[in-house]
Amino acid sequence: MKAIVQNDYGSPDALKVKEVRKPRIKENEVLVKVIASSVNAGDLFSLNGTPFMVRFSVGFPKPKDFIPGWDVAGKIVEVGRNITEIKVGDEIFGSTESAFAEYVVMDMEKLARKPSNLSFEEAAAVPTAAITALQRLRDGGNIKKGQKVLITGASGGVGSFAVQIAKTFGAEVTGLCSTGKVEMVRSIGADHVIDYQKDDFTRSDLRFDLILDNTGNRSFSDMKRVLTSDGMIIPNSGHGGMSYVIKAFALAPFTKKIGVMKIANLNNKDFNILRVMMESGDIKPVVDKIFPLQETPDAIKYLEDGLARGKIVISMGSEES
Repeated sequence: MKAIVQNDYGSPDALKVKEVRKPRIKENEVLVKVIASSVNAGDLFSLNGTPFMVRFSVGFPKPKDFIPGWDVAGKIVEVGRNITEIKVGDEIFGSTESAFAEYVVMDMEKLARKPSNLSFEEAAAVPTAAITALQRLRDGGNIKKGQKVLITGASGGVGSFAVQIAKTFGAEVTGLCSTGKVEMVRSIGADHVIDYQKDDFTRSDLRFDLILDNTGNRSFSDMKRVLTSDGMIIPNSGHGGMSYVIKAFALAPFTKKIGVMKIANLNNKDFNILRVMMESGDIKPVVDKIFPLQETPDAIKYLEDGLARGKIVISMGSEES
């Protein structure tokens, strides 16, 4: 089968298409024909080998045929003998390692049936970004009806889902984005949109009960100025780098204003919650561009350059198993 492999750290040029062996399943696993995947910020961490601890899972001192990718939408082509709740031919979406490949092995706890009203490309945009948005708002921020919520990076992968998910909780949502993305953020349901290239929200009279920070490019002290008395900032690392992550972890135990930043828990229960939301039309993935598998390096560069509106999808090109 074809897969994207990484044998060095650095630029997207380190990613190459290669023929590799099709994986084999165990009795509690399923084999999925991948029809589409999508790109996430974590793929940049794997590519760059930063933070340094990433290299111990990707490959040290260099990776050897490491296959990146986490998000999957596809069809079941083989089931382990202990699997009874799903069958060959079923359409699924979910998360697993080595997703930039034509076939992947998946754990039943990390997949769900594909929303019936979504294409495979749309479904592939969902797993990591939507789960992150849901859990940051629901679990990290304890979002409530009527709250005023600010989503920074509202046009990005996590941000575009967060705007829509916050609306399903009954929040009044403000999205922060650049000039060229204002209309897109408004179109997905934001009640208000701030163009950060024109206005500095931290110097305004606005006050928010909850801020989901997907960019990490403003100081916590700046953002605390626009919180209500019991408001909270939920960090989501974004482009802030390791210094932002370290500050968030260091400050969280000493102030109720900054929530604890946790790794997303990719699980069947939340995938099914999202499936219901999408089938009801409450949320819809925003897919910016679709790249064929062989152009994955271009897709990664597009993400790296900050050009995306919503999600970037990788297509395997065929739905035949």
